[in-house]
Amino acid sequence: MLPQEIIRAKRDGGRLNQDEIAFFVRGITDGSISEGQVAAFAMAVFFRGLEMAERVDLTIAMMRSGDNLQWDLPGPVVDKHSTGGVGDNVSLMLAPMLAACGVFVPMISGRGLGHTGGTLDKLEAIPGYVAKPDNALFTRVVREVGCAIIGQTGRLAPADQRLYAIRDVTATVESISLITASILSKKLAAGLSALAMDVKCGSGAFMPTIEGARELAQSIASVATGAGVPTVALITDMNEPLASCAGNAVEVRNAVDYLTGARRDARLHEVTLALAAEPLVARGLAGDLGAARAALQWALDSGAAAERFERMVAALGGPSDILSRAAAHLPQARVVAPAPALQSGFVESVDARSVGLAVVELGGGRRTAADAIDPAVGLTELAGIGAQVGPGAPLALVHARDEAQAAAAIARLQAAYRIADAAGARGPAVIERIVG
Repeated sequence: MLPQEIIRAKRDGGRLNQDEIAFFVRGITDGSISEGQVAAFAMAVFFRGLEMAERVDLTIAMMRSGDNLQWDLPGPVVDKHSTGGVGDNVSLMLAPMLAACGVFVPMISGRGLGHTGGTLDKLEAIPGYVAKPDNALFTRVVREVGCAIIGQTGRLAPADQRLYAIRDVTATVESISLITASILSKKLAAGLSALAMDVKCGSGAFMPTIEGARELAQSIASVATGAGVPTVALITDMNEPLASCAGNAVEVRNAVDYLTGARRDARLHEVTLALAAEPLVARGLAGDLGAARAALQWALDSGAAAERFERMVAALGGPSDILSRAAAHLPQARVVAPAPALQSGFVESVDARSVGLAVVELGGGRRTAADAIDPAVGLTELAGIGAQVGPGAPLALVHARDEAQAAAAIARLQAAYRIADAAGARGPAVIERIVG
């Protein structure tokens, strides 16, 4: 086979077969296909798209380009993935909640991307936490604790790493076909038997419209199920931050409060329960979604989920008393300042993307891949849609390195919030459920 003929076929709208896709992915992985040819392939797919069968074949070929984890555990192996949002720390609670319900969660997560936060960045705010352990430690923690949240190694789906880097500099990132294969090749390589997918929709999401979110959710659910991993995708609202905070250490503290019951943001709780319930039903550990939610609530109320989280943190190098001494262990910003509303009233809307960018500008995210992150900065007590603001009720508390950064973040927040005289309607946290 010739790479240029495969590119030509897709450029002209043809359908690629399994062998052609496998050949091209092998060339991406071993370097025998040039960067220019990979870029041309990505552009052809961007404009022509892939049929569902082609997406399945591409996902499987990319999954097989590196290591595939194999598990011998006394229960199902499941996971959850999100397209990314602001104040979205669901993974920190979901993994130990599921572990407490009898499933195993080898969660391979990423870093912040653009205005969205990254699970790894949040966990690395915990002193000593090893986000990229060797395989022996990773598998031991999954087996003994039931869950481990780590970063992707170079041995999982290496074809995706090269393809994504080229997509990033050729304006082909937004292809639904390539997004699907990129996400699922890594998830399927982790040896899962069920997956819950969280596709964000709204001002803080990469898919701002319901049409785009629905197309991506259907693609991921169908392709993953077609590749042998039963998957349900939930479209969830990202027209405001999900938790009442955004940042790294502040989101870990929020997760500790959630797990211990000290505080549970209502919309965060709804999305977490909805996503965690899906794999329990898919693997037969609950008869229906209602029973699954009841089991998950028990995991929280009994303290079992909190105990799993603390054990996971300790097993991966963090402190053994994160639940009782989170404030002592987590870094704290030198300046904490309220962001006053420009007028009194009720929050009508929030530009969630701008809220995320405020965290980036504080130093809690990256402008370039090489940037270091300040884990202490961020936002807390974020006012949600419908909240009353005014004197004594700020838009948020800004955690900053210095007064100048705090002032810049306050100005961005004030521009991100729209205030009205009366409280408006708030949409549901979970918008749609799509089965593969």
